[in-house]
Amino acid sequence: MAASSQSSNNIRHPLQLLTDQEIRAASATLLRYVSDSGKQQAKVHFKNISLHDPPKALLLPYLDAEAAGLPHEKRGYVPRCVDVIWSTENGRYVTESVVSLDAKTVIAEDHMGRGQHGPNDRYEVRQASQVILSDPKVLEAIKALKLPSDVVIACDPWMYGADKDSTEDTPKYIQALLYARAPHNHPDSNQYAYPLPFSPRYNIHTDQVVAIDPLATGGEENGLAYHTAPADTPMAHLQPNEYYPDLLDEELRQDVKPLHVVQPEGPSFEVKEGNQVCWQKYKFRIGFNYREGTTIHDVRYDGRPLFYRLSVSEMTVPYGDPRSPYHRKQAFDLGDAGAGSCANNLALGCDCLGAIKYFGGWLSDDKGEPVPAENVICLHEQDGGINFKHTNHRTGNPAITRARNLVVQSIITVGNYEYIFAWVFMQNGNIELETRATGILSTQLIDDGKTSPWGTVVSRGVLAANHQHLFSLRIDPMIDGPSNTVIQEESIAVPHTEDENPHGNAWRVVKTPLATSGPADAAPFANRAFKIVNEGKKNPVSGNPVGYKLVPQPCQLILASPTSVAHARAQFAKHHLWVTKYRDGDLWAGGKWTNQSLCEVNGVADMAARNENVRNEDLVVWLTFGMTHNPRVEDFPIMPSEITTISLKPADFFRKNPALDVPQSEQKRNKSVLVQDPWPGAEKRADGADAKGCCGKAKL
Repeated sequence: MAASSQSSNNIRHPLQLLTDQEIRAASATLLRYVSDSGKQQAKVHFKNISLHDPPKALLLPYLDAEAAGLPHEKRGYVPRCVDVIWSTENGRYVTESVVSLDAKTVIAEDHMGRGQHGPNDRYEVRQASQVILSDPKVLEAIKALKLPSDVVIACDPWMYGADKDSTEDTPKYIQALLYARAPHNHPDSNQYAYPLPFSPRYNIHTDQVVAIDPLATGGEENGLAYHTAPADTPMAHLQPNEYYPDLLDEELRQDVKPLHVVQPEGPSFEVKEGNQVCWQKYKFRIGFNYREGTTIHDVRYDGRPLFYRLSVSEMTVPYGDPRSPYHRKQAFDLGDAGAGSCANNLALGCDCLGAIKYFGGWLSDDKGEPVPAENVICLHEQDGGINFKHTNHRTGNPAITRARNLVVQSIITVGNYEYIFAWVFMQNGNIELETRATGILSTQLIDDGKTSPWGTVVSRGVLAANHQHLFSLRIDPMIDGPSNTVIQEESIAVPHTEDENPHGNAWRVVKTPLATSGPADAAPFANRAFKIVNEGKKNPVSGNPVGYKLVPQPCQLILASPTSVAHARAQFAKHHLWVTKYRDGDLWAGGKWTNQSLCEVNGVADMAARNENVRNEDLVVWLTFGMTHNPRVEDFPIMPSEITTISLKPADFFRKNPALDVPQSEQKRNKSVLVQDPWPGAEKRADGADAKGCCGKAKL
């Protein structure tokens, strides 16, 4: 169920999840403020309500006092505030108000500038779909396709994006992509196998379809030309291509035996105050909001501070088909829609396996009433493979432990795509973000027998356009304290000279502190890594500053031309890494208002351009990662998960391997079972009689 309980002493922790009562209180305060101010007489449309991040200058001392064991009343005062995004006049005017739940008043406001638009909310999108699918012009265009009379048409309401003709006065649009169900009309049929050859454009401000844009369906031989398909039967060559189990032509595999994840004594983690997780030597808090979805706060290992806040800040998905209006396809899935707003209700035994703890939050409707977001985050343990092993060849004795990982997972569905985010906490101090992209490709019609340089034909008459998924991971460190430095580290070959490198085998590790806010990039041939260190704390063994290591993926950055609007809107995706000085409110890599933006405003590039000192400072690291997706046939009708993993690893943070105290792996605890008996005495090993180490002495 969604979180709504108070802590035991009835004092809410500043990072506890927002409750339904608090959402009601915030919306009531906002309505009273609007009425009293007389500034707005129009009806208020609530878009999103979420917990406001407290000022770090107040929250960090509170968290340090909590870590020191002080009770609530001795940790200091931290205001509890809520961000309310609301609009009037069908989204023409959008405001973000900060509401103090303590003072029951509005304490700050941020208004959109000219040319900026608020995020799409579920009520706008639902209204747009209804208007589009009932518009007479759209219905007439559908009728002209000569589809079966009972066919069901589905609408994907895409954010409009922007182009070179967009101006500050361009209204807020939705560019709809339409699809038909297969002739059998099953509700779970794969609509993306039947794309329609036109795209309605809907004006949110006027609640009207204002244009029906034709879609080019030609192939490589047609260039950018339109109207290359038969005018009366452009979709006649399409065929069903299903993924839903009930609709598959082939039988499901019968040789997949059950795989049970069993913890007979229960999990090793404990959850306190609704969202504080205690596991092994870790303590941290789980947050949830409409935009980022899952957030991770106040991460400490054995009492030592590691990270103040971790989150996926933004994701942009630019498409590479230059034919209008396809060129406008550039989603900012967090800023335009919201990961929390699109979060799945996770099912027991399906999305997560084993002993599961679920977390729920609250979203809001257009009237400011709370809407439960149940089971949007799952917490569970899983086997992590071998943690370490060494067999002493002199004695034959192995030392081996298996790793146990703690996983905080959420899944979002943004139209056709699914994204799975898993924060993985490891016993050895590593923290990883595993991102999986799956779901269904956004498709478009192509003439029968043709191919295109802008994508891959994945089903008869169905083109999946080339596109990119570019994420920004926001890392707010506090490595043994808030004053940190980022050091760029490279392995550089030493010249083959008699005086320093007479045998030519040496290399030098070159360490360069980043002193000023700005970007940096991956360099795999130099083994470039970045260490977030505390220069004021030295490791007593190595003498190096304590730190955590981050290796940027050498992924392809944004491919759109530097002179394009698509590139201007996603400045964060120009570099693999950025370092900025911390400021309250600097949360969004692509800027606060991404929907239909003309350029990135107050995003990470603008933060870096402040040219501030970031050495021995409270800083933020932003990591760009992702993939260029040139589709393949195997990605359709549903895409196998594409996995990307980012690792944060301790680097001279501990005095030795911090996972040495993990118990040795033993058969009497693991209770593994032999499938066959390939050697004499296997029965003895299987029942745990020989339980020394994992498998006894090695055969020498």
